[in-house]
This record gives sequence, C-alpha cells and structure tokens, in this order.
Amino acid sequence: MKKEIKKNNQQFSLNLTPKQIVEELNRYIVGQNEAKKSVAIALRNRFRRKAVESPLREEIMPKNILMIGPTGVGKTEVARRLAKLAGAPFIKVEATKFTEVGYVGRDVDSIIRDLIEVAIKQGKTEMKKEIFEKAQKHAKKKILKILVGENALDETKEKFTQMLDNGELNDKEIEIEILDNSNSYSSNFDFPGGQVGMINIGEMIGKAMGSQKTKKAHLSIEEALKVLIEEESNKMIDEDKIIKKSLKSVENDGIVFIDEIDKICARGNIKGGDVSREGVQRDLLPLVEGTAISTKYGIIKTDHILFIASGAFHIAKPADLLPELQGRFPIRVQLKPLSEDDLYRILTEPESSLIKQYCALIAVENINLKFSDDGIKEIAKIAFRVNGEVENIGARRLHTLMEKILEDISFNASEMKAKSEITIDAKYVTDHLGDLISSKNDLMKFVL
Repeated sequence: MKKEIKKNNQQFSLNLTPKQIVEELNRYIVGQNEAKKSVAIALRNRFRRKAVESPLREEIMPKNILMIGPTGVGKTEVARRLAKLAGAPFIKVEATKFTEVGYVGRDVDSIIRDLIEVAIKQGKTEMKKEIFEKAQKHAKKKILKILVGENALDETKEKFTQMLDNGELNDKEIEIEILDNSNSYSSNFDFPGGQVGMINIGEMIGKAMGSQKTKKAHLSIEEALKVLIEEESNKMIDEDKIIKKSLKSVENDGIVFIDEIDKICARGNIKGGDVSREGVQRDLLPLVEGTAISTKYGIIKTDHILFIASGAFHIAKPADLLPELQGRFPIRVQLKPLSEDDLYRILTEPESSLIKQYCALIAVENINLKFSDDGIKEIAKIAFRVNGEVENIGARRLHTLMEKILEDISFNASEMKAKSEITIDAKYVTDHLGDLISSKNDLMKFVL
C-alpha cells in the first residue's frame, strides 16, 4: 500500500493502512496502543467503505468509539491527530455545553452546523494554495501600477518587478484601496430547536448591489501584498464548488469528538439537573443514529459521520448512559493511567515534546537550554508522585511542573549573557521543587 503523507504541511491521505496510522500517531502520542488500534481501524474503514459499490455502501455505518479513561492520558489528542491524518472535517465539543433543545445552552444540531463551517474553511484554504501563484501575480500587478503607473517604460516596469520579486521594496509604504469590512453587521438569529447561523448583512447588501465598499490604507509593500493576495484569492474562489464539496466531505468523512460525555449521565433517581442531562442525551441520539440537519448551506445527513465520545467516568459508568445511546457506541476503549515511564517518554519521545518546546522558546534569547537524562527522570518521578497524592491530571501535571522549574530561567533569559548554557539536572529540579513537593498535600493542590 502506497503511503501518502506530506509531513511538511501535515496533509495526509485516507489511503493508509491501520499499521501506518498507528505509526503516525506514535510520533505524537505515547502509549495507549489499544485506543490507537481502534481509531486506526475506524479510519481505514472510511476508506474501505468508499470502495464498496452502492447500494451496499449506504448500509455500512461507522463504528462509533467510546474512550474511557482519566483526564490527561491522551483521549482528545488521539481524536485530534486522527482527524489530521484523515484531512477530514473535525470538531471537538464538550457535552456539558449543551442543554435540552437549546433553550439555555446550545442545541446539539449546532455541532453539525459548526462542522460544515470547519469543512468550508478547510476547502477555502486548500483552494487558496492551488491558486496562490495566480493571485500573487495579480496582486503584484496592482502594486506595480501604484509604484510606476500605467504608462511607465518597459525597462522601468522590469526593474521594479525584479525589485519586488527580490523583496527589496518590502519596507516601502504605499497607499492602496482595500475592501472595507468595518461596517458589516453580523447577527445570530436563534429560533427554537435550530440556529440559522452567522448572517453578514453588510456582505449581503454589497453583493446584492454588485459592489462592496473600499477604503484607503497606508501599508508597507510586504503587508499590502498579503492583503491583495487574500483579496485576489477570494475573487477567484468558486464558493458554490467549495460548499458542494464540503457538504459531501462532512457527510462521508466528518469526525465529531464529544468530550466529557460522562457529565451528562443521569445517576440514580432522576431529579433536578439529571433530567436536563438525560434530555441532552436524547437530543444527541438522532444525531448519532443518523438524521438530516438543516444548515444555511443545505441539508446534511449525519448517518456516516464518525462520532468519538470520551469521558473519565469516575462517578458515572458507561452503563448510566441511555441504552439507545450506548448501542450507538459499539467500540469501547479503556485508556490506561500514565505510569512514571509513560511520563518520561512523553517528555522525550514525541516530535513536539515539552522538552523540545521549552528549549526552542529559550533559544530565542540565544540561550542553550539542556535537560540531562537524570533531570528528565526526576521530573517524571515527581509528576507521577504528585498525581498519585493529589488529583491525577495525567500529562497535564508535566506542564505545571515545567513552568515552575523554568520560572527563573524564563524570567531572566533576556538579560543573560548570549550563548550561555544551562543544564537542568536532577539537582536543579529538586532545588526548584523541593520545598513544594515536601510540603503537605493540601498545599500541593494550590501550587502544583
């Protein structure tokens, strides 16, 4: 199977084997092999379904996934990286933000309306990349006209074109006409059970009258070029084509990640807020089962959208969800709490690990920050211990500890001697965390 991955711009193909998908997830996420395997199969099945002929293809439904595990172990990251691998429209929502039929909070149908917006934005970004060179050529012509005028000699035009291409004129300021979006009025029109979406009145009137307001702006040529390329790109984009493609993409490749689904479980005897929680579950049910949602771009069928739900389920259990909703999440994945070794690997193995991030940040100040192996092990050891003694927040504990350890360096780095080298070893870690980790647990709750 041909592996179709462009690592530089993070654009991927669905045409990946489950093993290849897991390999890609391993670049960013430590452990949780069972969860990776499940989502890899789910993603590969999207590709397989497209190869099946109709009418059988329409009968093949996505196998939705319920991920169960404590906070900070990688549930959200698995889903987010999966969507990047697929190049699919992806949206993450928190179940607690919704209320029954949307009277107080948001209605669940807005999940799909937001998803189509994501798909359209993705579609526009892709198309802008395709037409970039053409848009850039048009933008440069406009700038050249401002610089030398229409009747300039060919030699003059050629000279300025070369200077423009070489970036020699980037800092020069010019006056250009740009679209004026300041007077446009956006409004949300809410109706019971549905949301029409954002309606830009100014844009509608401008398009209806065949023209849009412009204003004069003084910008450097570098800034003007960016603005004009964006405007030229928007003129060239075929919006109808993008909308049509996006609707199809959402219906066949869309991924919805519902976080904190355990928070809408009705527990024990139903009373008070639990009634509302069960109402949200009932509203979610048709969405997950398959229904038609009306959006300002057209009707979207949710039958083949992949739903991934997750929750810690500390108090509630998956069995506390409505039986009908449980049945729509046939794949259950139990994510394991992070061990000390997992925390060490999280600090060192991923391509964008915390260690690499902090070293890159301090390097901006021309300071060489290094972490010794015993220093990294000490951070992992302390993080694991604190997670066990206080609230277990998984890998998020590493962020808190790293900030505390590097607080003095981050504050003083700008004034330090250039090309200084600082090594974070076990002694440095304990010196900066010693008082905190040896104090009482109740204090650690506030500090770490």
